[in-house]
Amino acid sequence: MKYMMSQFIQIMTKRKERNVRMLFRFLLVLATMVTVYSILFHFIMILEDQTFSWITGFYWSLTVMSTLGFGDITFTSDLGKLFSVIVLLSGLIFLLIMLPFTFIQFFYAPWLDAQRKARAPRELPEDTQGHVILTSYDPIAMNLIERLRQYQYPYVIVMEDIQRALELFDLDHPVVVGDLSDPETYRRIKVRKAALVLANLDDMMNTNIAFTVREISKEVPIAANADLDDSVDILQLAGSTYVLQFMKLLGQSLSRRVLMTSTRSNVIGRIDSLLIAEAPTMKTPLVGKTLQQAKLREATGITVVGVWERGKFELPTATTPIGSTTVLLLAGSAEQLKAYDDQIGGYQEFRAPVLILGGGRVDRAAAESLEQAGTDYRIIEKNKRLAVTDNYIHGSAADINTLMQAGIEEAPSVIVTTHDDPTNIYLTIYCRKLRPDIQIICRANLDKNISKLHNAGADLVMSYGSLAANTILNLLKPDEVLMLAEGLNVFRAGMHPSFVGKSLAESHIRMRTGSSVIAISRDGEMLNNPAPSVHFKENDEIILIGTDEAERRFLKMYPGLAELKSS
Repeated sequence: MKYMMSQFIQIMTKRKERNVRMLFRFLLVLATMVTVYSILFHFIMILEDQTFSWITGFYWSLTVMSTLGFGDITFTSDLGKLFSVIVLLSGLIFLLIMLPFTFIQFFYAPWLDAQRKARAPRELPEDTQGHVILTSYDPIAMNLIERLRQYQYPYVIVMEDIQRALELFDLDHPVVVGDLSDPETYRRIKVRKAALVLANLDDMMNTNIAFTVREISKEVPIAANADLDDSVDILQLAGSTYVLQFMKLLGQSLSRRVLMTSTRSNVIGRIDSLLIAEAPTMKTPLVGKTLQQAKLREATGITVVGVWERGKFELPTATTPIGSTTVLLLAGSAEQLKAYDDQIGGYQEFRAPVLILGGGRVDRAAAESLEQAGTDYRIIEKNKRLAVTDNYIHGSAADINTLMQAGIEEAPSVIVTTHDDPTNIYLTIYCRKLRPDIQIICRANLDKNISKLHNAGADLVMSYGSLAANTILNLLKPDEVLMLAEGLNVFRAGMHPSFVGKSLAESHIRMRTGSSVIAISRDGEMLNNPAPSVHFKENDEIILIGTDEAERRFLKMYPGLAELKSS
């Protein structure tokens, strides 16, 4: 009863008050009609020398209006029959058509709507702590949520739109409805005890969120995305702990994957002293050999932790062949990489520049990164106003003449990074047909298009959402996850009790999970490329490489490692 009253009170507020008033007015009109018909019924019956009680008059009016019939109470005169027809027709319209519609429209539907909205939570429990607060639900949030679930971090999504909040609530996401500009919203979601607040809307709204959160808490970390360079300082002044430019990070990550001008190792990431690098094998003594025959570990101390072959990643075996299109994924120290370069890495002069298709923020960031590395480039841009330097080629990337002018026949690599995935697929297919041997690096805006880009001929694909999610995760767990490419990560894990005392070979980690151990962190030191005979100790941390699926399989097979690592 108390619940029904609260729902009714909610209906009576604001716009619902008007609906209920209209419903009452309609019922009043209907009651007036029944009363008038009952009075007229008595007058006409008197003209026909018949008398009935007042209750009978109301009974007759309702039975005729509802088309239930009137039994032995009938008129004999034409006037009475005409009156019956009028009552019957008005009953069809008012009682059978308008009454149900009015009831549903002005009472039942608002009541259901109020009941539905009451399902959307407005606050979190008092004991909530260590949670991540998300202020939007976009590709970044979707990727981050998957990561947070893997590492068992609680999270909550704050939505201003009730309908959207209910959709997420029905998908089993923890969601709270609230105004992102209202300090009370953040009090209700326990922002003081949160692990991180992510502001990932437009720059002005992110500034508003950061400033509002700082009214409640001076300590909680705030990560904000800045679309414009000019917004970085403003977001910092508003109280943001970390100001990230995800578009610029994506452009820089894409440019780091360019094979540059040599077959030397190209460092693409690091965890502590462990460096991860890529090295193309074209025109090196390694071509035609297997990894066992190459004996890289014996000669340089470096370990081949993966092999790229036309965009497909494989964990290496002794019999893995090395071809002219193979790119080795290496792990080791700086000294070991130098030894590899001195022994294997040669120098090839690529006079043609790297091609960048598109002139947006990601493309400009990639171009800046290439320029800092001393690599020449050309950007193909359709918008003439954006073609501001000699490095720009005005025209369509789908035009063969434009591509030839930009130098696609000699270019070592092409970066395809428009903001539209179908366009990226289209251009990837075209570039692959024109140059079967060129390195194609692609941006994916939606995860569902990653496999399509690989099938179209892309050697490497990086997703905006995945890159941003891993960047944010590393704010929570520094050096926890290193994204090498879309779907391929280097990640840390604590020491599972079942591993203690066993050697690396005896643990069968790679065979069971598909993840490969590339280093062990022990007593503050990094043991790079551990031998299969190395035994695990209780306080060790292991660094592994594997696909997203292999990482999920590892964490599922050995649960609790995230807590062990962070405890």
